[in-house]
Amino acid sequence: MIATGIIKGLLALALVLGVMDASSGSYKVLFVASDGLFYFLPILLGYSAGKKFGGNPFVSMAIAAALVHPLILEAMQQQQAGKPLTFVGIPLEILNYSSSVIPIIFAAWVSSLIERWVHPRSPGAVRNFTTPLVCLLITVPLTFLAIGPAATWLSRLLAEGYLWIYSLSPMVAGAVMGAIWQICVIFGLHWGLVPIMLNNLANFGHDTLLPLLMPAVLGQAGATLGIFLRTRDIKLKAMAGSAFTASIFGITEPAVYGVTLPRRRPFIFGCIGGALGAAILGFWHTTIYSFGFPSIFTFIQVVPSTGIDASVLASFAGAAVALVFACAMTYVFGLRESAPQPAVAEPVAVPAPATLTRRESVVSPIAGDVLPLDKVKDETFASGLLGKGAAILPHGGRVVSPVNGVVSSMFRTGHAIGLTSDQGAEVLIHVGLDTVKLDGQYFHPQVQNDQPVKVGDVLLEFDIEAIKNAGFDLTTPVLVSNSDEFIDVITLNNSAVSEGSPLLAVLK
Repeated sequence: MIATGIIKGLLALALVLGVMDASSGSYKVLFVASDGLFYFLPILLGYSAGKKFGGNPFVSMAIAAALVHPLILEAMQQQQAGKPLTFVGIPLEILNYSSSVIPIIFAAWVSSLIERWVHPRSPGAVRNFTTPLVCLLITVPLTFLAIGPAATWLSRLLAEGYLWIYSLSPMVAGAVMGAIWQICVIFGLHWGLVPIMLNNLANFGHDTLLPLLMPAVLGQAGATLGIFLRTRDIKLKAMAGSAFTASIFGITEPAVYGVTLPRRRPFIFGCIGGALGAAILGFWHTTIYSFGFPSIFTFIQVVPSTGIDASVLASFAGAAVALVFACAMTYVFGLRESAPQPAVAEPVAVPAPATLTRRESVVSPIAGDVLPLDKVKDETFASGLLGKGAAILPHGGRVVSPVNGVVSSMFRTGHAIGLTSDQGAEVLIHVGLDTVKLDGQYFHPQVQNDQPVKVGDVLLEFDIEAIKNAGFDLTTPVLVSNSDEFIDVITLNNSAVSEGSPLLAVLK
């Protein structure tokens, strides 16, 4: 993130100096290299938010991908033309979710709640895809239906509030905007203020809102500089130094998300510094005459045609106050570090006596010949869609329990059994391929749902010859259906096995 932020800053400098043209191919290639990470930031946040809330992080990433899909941007343009997108007849308020933070965090939280309810209620054999399916079908529309209107309403409220405060006191308006601007960016509410800036520039040729945002940006830059000067952590110092460079060019994402916000107090000091600096600009009615990102380049944009005046000098003073205040406060109060750490050597990790992973064994439930799962003549099993494991071509006509646990699903037709081990592995034993078509014929279950079982307990008996004569393939997949909850599932035996022989190892 810091590297891409620096590229963005250098591109902005190149445009100001006239070294590059925004329409050139070189600029566009470098721009997408610098902007891609920020544009698709919701997808990265989807992964971390999904893990934080205890949900499937890949489902959260899929939800985030839907939010930034090109069709959504197209729908937003159609909405502006008076053709709103609808879902089951309900019109949607479409926003630009690229670079946003809060919408995907909300969506990941909702998805995790749905997952917790759906997952234990889905059959073990299919829950690996039914749970994500339900989460996506509910969360994506709900996010568009709920987040869009809420964010639109808050953005409009923010814009109207700013205009009202500025009419009362430009100085107070400056202090408020300098304090809350970075918070608005985090929540994605800043888009509600952009139309005010563009409208003022289009109708009057100048704007008083945009200059107030420069101290807010430089406040975070100052807090980042304070951390750079104060910390003894080599990695943090390098991160803060790079983030500071990017932030003075107006790219605050590396500073905010990587340095100040995770440590709270530096972020707060940056907001306070922004408020103090913006109050100075508001008092002197500093005005900008062209649109651009708030950064050190704003100094050039606030110079009127009549030359440098008090409002321009106020922009320098406000920027200095914001940067110096945030830097000093962060340097003194922003970090709580322990005793200095040596920079030349890192402590050597001492191996713990415990093993790195825990392992649960799943023994063979049937005597027979082991086949790799990808050799099974059924793509549903061979693809691993239902979980990792192995397959057995049975020699006998009974199935015994491969784990200590409980019968979670005894299929009505008797051709398949689901078990949940005491250690959490969900084991599916599916006798034969397409044997569900026998509708229970030739299968004789010996256990019931929710019945506790031990390794070796007989679960099922079946007429192997009758099933063969009926033309069915007796290849029996033995799967861990919740494989995605473990590090890996390894096949321990690739030859003939007897009942109770080691078959699978579940690594935790």
